[in-house]
Amino acid sequence: MHALFVHGMGRSPLSGWPLLQHLKGAGFRTSFFGYSVLLENFAGIRGRLVAKISALAASGDDYVLIGHSLGGVLLRAAVNSLPAGTPGPRHVFLLGSPLRPARLAQRLASHPVYRAFTRDCGQLLGSADRMAGVGPLSVPTTAIAGIRGLPWKRGPFSGEPNDGVVSLAEVSAEWLVELVRIRTVHTLLPSSRRVGEIILESVAQDAA
Repeated sequence: MHALFVHGMGRSPLSGWPLLQHLKGAGFRTSFFGYSVLLENFAGIRGRLVAKISALAASGDDYVLIGHSLGGVLLRAAVNSLPAGTPGPRHVFLLGSPLRPARLAQRLASHPVYRAFTRDCGQLLGSADRMAGVGPLSVPTTAIAGIRGLPWKRGPFSGEPNDGVVSLAEVSAEWLVELVRIRTVHTLLPSSRRVGEIILESVAQDAA
């Protein structure tokens, strides 16, 4: 089994190193996909990711995909854009990845600093039309949500469970096969040992 990790916005492939080491220890082959929102727009990154997944699928390996935050949005867009006949992933794991417009992205959409550092991808995250265009997945998909975020009743999440960046509602959808809550914050999801355990448990259940 091969696991491909896609990092979140403003992070790097190194953010997934603890998770990939955990999976390697369980016998997985692992790889990652890197990108820069400062240098590429969403469509360009998606195109490169489609090529990466297509090459992985052509190798004949069974594979799973893991995306943190924007990385999960990119994975959904890429899987839905794979050429016809491409073998799909056995499972997709979304770590704190919004499935609808992100509230913080909507609030910050016009802020000059946010626009400068997140560019096209940052605008996509706050756009109802563009996020809807990414679409759901038809392969088994598990969302892993952090719930150790901001507790205040005032603020972007109004007391809802959240990981400090996205709320539980923003990472939830009826088409998911599973939604798992863990007590961590958004940034630490890829380094959480529990995330690795959830992935291994899900893959084992898929194989049973």
